[in-house]
Amino acid sequence: MKRYVSAAVISLLAVVPLLAQSPQGWKVRADRSTSASDPDAAGTIKFVTMGAGFHATNPQAAVYWNPANTATGNYTLKGTFTLMKPSGHTNYYGLVLGGSDLEGPNQNYLYFLVGQDGTWLVKRREGDASTQNVAAKAASDAVKKPDASGKSTNALEVRVTADKIDYLVNGTTVHSTPKTGLTAKTDGIYGIRVNHQLEVHIEGFAVTKSS
Repeated sequence: MKRYVSAAVISLLAVVPLLAQSPQGWKVRADRSTSASDPDAAGTIKFVTMGAGFHATNPQAAVYWNPANTATGNYTLKGTFTLMKPSGHTNYYGLVLGGSDLEGPNQNYLYFLVGQDGTWLVKRREGDASTQNVAAKAASDAVKKPDASGKSTNALEVRVTADKIDYLVNGTTVHSTPKTGLTAKTDGIYGIRVNHQLEVHIEGFAVTKSS
């Protein structure tokens, strides 16, 4: 079962600050795979400051966030993600927004991710083991696939306005949703999600307010 199918994962109950070399104030919450056909890799999750950004090494899937990073109203969240090498099957990485109770059993957030096969998806996490599709995975020419070196770089952006949300990859809008139902809640913590068996470098991670 692929990582993007939520039934195969369970969240760790413990959420702890990251190690000393990690960005100050940031936390991690891991999702352990419970699928025998799609196991986690060996090793420890690492999230460190590197150059002008962050570097995530994920034998297990994880969400990274700083509780001080919150956004409300109209805003744009963006980050540029470089996949360092493809995994044995497609796994996803990208942006988290509208988060709440990220350390507890009622964790809730919206996430917009891309994968090495040129697809993207949007989901809502509601609770430890529940996710719902906002937009099922879909292919787009805007999503760059790994090149001959095994790397790919994709700039992700989520633009939140009063009545809709636009999801962009490398400047191209791949999807839009109204601010209703599963995407009604966009106020809250923003962060990063990287699924298992991936190593990803992140730069330009920021929120800007808009009118």
